Amino acid sequence: MKRSDELLASEKRFGKGEKPLSSRISDRKDHKKGEVPPSPKRRIMWIESARKIVLFVSFILFNLGVLGVSPIPLPLPILEGGSSSIKTVGYSFDLIQTLFAKVIFPWLPFASIFLLSVIVGRATCGWLCPFGFVQDLLAYIKRKHSEVDLRIHNQMIKLKYLILAVTLFVSVTLAASLALGVGEIYKEAIGPFALGPFTAISPSDTLFKTLPNLILATQYTIHSFLGGPSLIGGVMEALMSGSVIFWARIIVMVLILLFAVYTPRSWCMYLCPLGALMAVFSRFSFLGLKRDLLKCTRAGCRICVEVCPMRVKILTEPWEKCAYPECIYCLKCVEACPERALSLKFS
Repeated sequence: MKRSDELLASEKRFGKGEKPLSSRISDRKDHKKGEVPPSPKRRIMWIESARKIVLFVSFILFNLGVLGVSPIPLPLPILEGGSSSIKTVGYSFDLIQTLFAKVIFPWLPFASIFLLSVIVGRATCGWLCPFGFVQDLLAYIKRKHSEVDLRIHNQMIKLKYLILAVTLFVSVTLAASLALGVGEIYKEAIGPFALGPFTAISPSDTLFKTLPNLILATQYTIHSFLGGPSLIGGVMEALMSGSVIFWARIIVMVLILLFAVYTPRSWCMYLCPLGALMAVFSRFSFLGLKRDLLKCTRAGCRICVEVCPMRVKILTEPWEKCAYPECIYCLKCVEACPERALSLKFS
């Protein structure tokens, strides 16, 4: 019965007559050696290990300020916490909102997003972004993940563009009104959203900045030795005195992280406004994926589509070069392909 359910699910997603992923892999033979090719999971292990190491090292480097390393004026299109004494780089999307609130056009943050998107697409999402790293780690909690229905998926992808539009609208209109000398009422009306319409409820800012600051603010280390409140007691006291916007941030963060447990990279697919902005430019990226038509057995395979966390429709994209806006270049498809039909192309 279980086998029938798996076959039915496979037919529902890819069409009748196609077998589940495991069966198709076992049926595929290496034409030269007559051996069964390694499973995608074994092949992915090497590149996944390298990618996780790069993500981990990047996270350490971005937070070396905790060791006294001075920050450098380099905005990157990644999501972490906002400005903080422990950060060594700036975060482009946060800076865009902050500079607009100060009536300064964010040339440098916009330039970093545009240039990197045009050169390497959304590769920074897959290889550098700390919040993406957290999502990848959360994906290990469950062995079997859930997928959003295809029709709903196609609609939900648009959500991040809506969040991007709202964020830029609020930031730009606030900057314009302040420049005209009539923005103080507007600024007061939107309160904590003035300095960052998105940052005010950003799950990455909550995880990497608000919560650490909350723990540090309790001053538990010295206090506990002097008979004051413990770490847990201090944090609980701070939580109980939190504002409405603070609790809204906590709830949003928890929901997003839970979503990532069940659906890997769900934030990147559906809700990240920075990813949406990069997707606008990444369709013109120099970096892309090339599919060798002589090696690709498209009709009876689709393994590359199944392993993709971003559900990129690579088999329906131009074979010469696929620069799909949603692709984060994690390269799972490249290593999963039994025929080695996929490769990076820079042109």
